[in-house]
Amino acid sequence: MAESKDLLTVLWSGADVLRGKMDANEYKTYLLGLVFYKYLSDSYLFKVYDLLNDEQPENLFEAQKVYEEAMNSSDRDDLLSELKDSLHYTLEPDMTYISILKQAKDNRFNREKLQAAFNRIQESDELFNSLFADVDLYSNRLGAGDQKQSATIAELIKVLEDADLVNTKGDVLGNAYEYLIGQFASETGKKAGEFYTPHGPAQILCRIAMIGQEEKKGLQVYDPCMGSGSLMLSCMHYSKEPDYIKYYGQELMPSTYNLARMNMFLHGVMPENQHLRNADTLDADWPTDEETEFDVVTMNPPYSAKWSAADGFKQDERFMDYGGALAPKSKADYAFLLHGFYHLKPNGTMAIVLPHGVLFRGASEGTIRKILLENGSIYAVIGLPANMFYNTSIPTCIIVLKKHREGRDVLFIDASNQFEKEKKQNVMNEEHIDHVLELYRNRQSVEKEAFLASYDDIKNNDFNLNIPRYVDTSEEEEEIDLKALTLELNSTNEEIKEANMSLLNMMGELTFANDETKNAMTELMNVLKEGL
Repeated sequence: MAESKDLLTVLWSGADVLRGKMDANEYKTYLLGLVFYKYLSDSYLFKVYDLLNDEQPENLFEAQKVYEEAMNSSDRDDLLSELKDSLHYTLEPDMTYISILKQAKDNRFNREKLQAAFNRIQESDELFNSLFADVDLYSNRLGAGDQKQSATIAELIKVLEDADLVNTKGDVLGNAYEYLIGQFASETGKKAGEFYTPHGPAQILCRIAMIGQEEKKGLQVYDPCMGSGSLMLSCMHYSKEPDYIKYYGQELMPSTYNLARMNMFLHGVMPENQHLRNADTLDADWPTDEETEFDVVTMNPPYSAKWSAADGFKQDERFMDYGGALAPKSKADYAFLLHGFYHLKPNGTMAIVLPHGVLFRGASEGTIRKILLENGSIYAVIGLPANMFYNTSIPTCIIVLKKHREGRDVLFIDASNQFEKEKKQNVMNEEHIDHVLELYRNRQSVEKEAFLASYDDIKNNDFNLNIPRYVDTSEEEEEIDLKALTLELNSTNEEIKEANMSLLNMMGELTFANDETKNAMTELMNVLKEGL
């Protein structure tokens, strides 16, 4: 059995093959794509062996041999049909990772064969359509000329040999993939914002959204800005029925959308529970078919993104109940929030990460915020530490929303100091996350940390939700003891006088080489005497 550390070491060493040739945002595509291809290929061979022998093979080479023999037998068509039904894809024996690994070791690696394997998987089922589109095996980034490019991919294939992607225990593979995505986010910096939410905010967001949903079988989770799918997938850790969760996600960037699809499989999500789409969330509503409301909505949208804010959106069901106000063209924050909220079930919970500006900006945003507060839709506001996210150093907040609840109070939590400083980012550890969750669950005012504001409190603040208006974290200055200060000043003055007297006595004993120096010293001594 491969342990997590061993798997991480092998996978991360794959990055070393590519690190000098391109930046992390590019080589993550190659490494994560090839890891996924190996996972599909290895799973396929294990399935073949299990169907034929009703047991697990000792190793992949044994499974490959059995598959090659079966493909030359009269049972070939039945086997392929059964594999297609259960896995949704098939591979020829010379398209498996093991077959291509043998070629790489014998210096016979052929990129065309690997590309054919990608094509076969992509064409097998709509589920895999264009999945490897970003893994360009003929890119100049891999090296100058065919030979060097082939050698780079062959080397990566050889490095990945030791990664046991089928026998790994529990969530090890999914967690390893998440670790890789996080490492790439760290190396990529600003470009990482589109595909990764750091661990601390992600855990707070998901744990809050999952409260009260832990026992539900067939839970439906929705993220209309899903990135790599990490936020949705985090929810499975807090469910007692994780195998039955249905995931609905949308992502604008094709490469990130593909990453989310791979991430789903590597976390063991069954194809029938994956409902993912590559499209613009704000441009046209989705989903609009059978399932349009969800138990859990998690979101980390692009902050203050531009959108059209066209008048036609005022008749859009997502945005039409907010006094004719739309999120401004230059800041789509409330457009994302209202989209997610529209798709929330009456008894569900939504949690979204946004910049602090949404708490206090006026004009149309102020109108939307006021209506949400009048309806009791905003349940909690949690201020996060600054420099938490890879794409911005500004402080952000989590807004928690619910539908049709009793009461219009809002819990404010200031978690801006709940972090540890690391090299590039501030990081929230488990104790920080647990503390924020404790404050959230207790829903009580705690000095300098939390405040449960009534609707009247918020109304009196003109519906401004800026956290310092509710949670006072300022430290009172100590009162100055004037009597003690006077005594201290008198004592200091006495010490200065004594020091000056001592200095004058020493000056009086000096001898001088000429009258000019003597006169200058006499003037200085007179100044000191005046101060005594």
